[in-house]
Amino acid sequence: MTSEADVIVVGLGVAGEAIAGTLAEAGLDVLGIEAELVGGECPYWGCIPTKMMIRAADLLAEARRIPGLAGTADVQGDWSLVAGRIRDEATDNWNDQVAVDRLTGKGMRFVRGRARILSATEVEVPEVGRFTARRALVVTTGTTSSIPPIPGLAEVPYWTSRNAVSAEQLPSSLIIIGAGAIGTEIGQAWARFGVAVTILDAAAHPLPLEEPESGELLAGVLAAEGITLHLGAGIASVSHSDGTFTVTGADGAEHRAEALLVATGRRPTLDADTWQALGLDGKPGTLPTDDRLQVRPGVWAAGDITGHGAFTHVATYEADIVAQAILGRPSPAASYHALPRVAFTDPEIGAVGLTEKQAREADHTVKIGLAQIPATSRGWIHKAGNHGFIKLVVDADTNLVLGATSAGPNGGEVLSALAVIVHARVPVTTLESMIYAYPTFHRGILDAVRAVRA
Repeated sequence: MTSEADVIVVGLGVAGEAIAGTLAEAGLDVLGIEAELVGGECPYWGCIPTKMMIRAADLLAEARRIPGLAGTADVQGDWSLVAGRIRDEATDNWNDQVAVDRLTGKGMRFVRGRARILSATEVEVPEVGRFTARRALVVTTGTTSSIPPIPGLAEVPYWTSRNAVSAEQLPSSLIIIGAGAIGTEIGQAWARFGVAVTILDAAAHPLPLEEPESGELLAGVLAAEGITLHLGAGIASVSHSDGTFTVTGADGAEHRAEALLVATGRRPTLDADTWQALGLDGKPGTLPTDDRLQVRPGVWAAGDITGHGAFTHVATYEADIVAQAILGRPSPAASYHALPRVAFTDPEIGAVGLTEKQAREADHTVKIGLAQIPATSRGWIHKAGNHGFIKLVVDADTNLVLGATSAGPNGGEVLSALAVIVHARVPVTTLESMIYAYPTFHRGILDAVRAVRA
């Protein structure tokens, strides 16, 4: 293998795979380096397998909603079917050969190994060699699970989301530290398969980065499904003995379970040596970029490592900008004012743009429009499982929608309309003049618009 390439891509997760494939198809000599699985977190441990878990769990929940609406039902979950589907259909038993072949088929040269970035143009892979980028170095090394420094945690066999996704059998009971999207999604799914779930978080409600209404709604639903929530208190210690985890809260409360899942977010996978090699100041963290995702001349970054949102859709969005920039083609500047995100709980909670709190902190004069899904015609028809709302955050001076939340059945799909509204900076007066199909969940947007006017 030659020691030079037009472009070296370090990290072949969602962003790196897309960039490397596009550039190789365009005729550039691309060298791609990956230490783990090509495709990254999303197809093997994140988006795809977790949604398979959720899909199965949602079917169980829907079957249990049949009484009073459609007859009677007696349903029992079988986790082996889910585990088998994840292994066979989603991950090829955590084998990435298909993904590797897809990239090499486009002309990319592949190196399996952990890269050390030596400078803005040089990369070393131990036991393989050193490589020089003639045209561009692309850093797409992503993030890894962030483990908090809780006393005792490092000494116990806790799980991360990777362990949970690859589990072939479910524990009888589970403690989850972290009430964000990962913790609540897995917790609700497993509870529906019969696991006794306890979720702990120092925040006052689940999904603490979203609207408080979202967290309050989800907390009520989770509690109604039998999940124990212990919120608003930190964790003092963790221990493990005789097959049982004990988590002690800062308030003295003790929680015990067979398994412990730590779901407290993600951290960038960059060390101090890489930071220094790229000529960056300050402490290592997410890579600083300009609006074309350039870190410095000849060096680009994309995906989780940029800190613009640990989402697959951000990674693919940024990957396209980087690829076009390296090819010398015009591309729009990166913009994140309408960043959509979805927690695939039941109800689904989708959000885009600014929350009410963020808008006020940015000195906007804010008007709020709020519509309850059960009060809409479609929500009333839906009945069982119709929890949700639509919330609009509107600038009172410009009438532009700064942010929105869609919580409820198919909340992530209803979000698509709201994302267009925020992205295109559509004034709320225009939304009032539209025709909304009836009876649909998205018609609740009109109810929220009318609430702004009121």
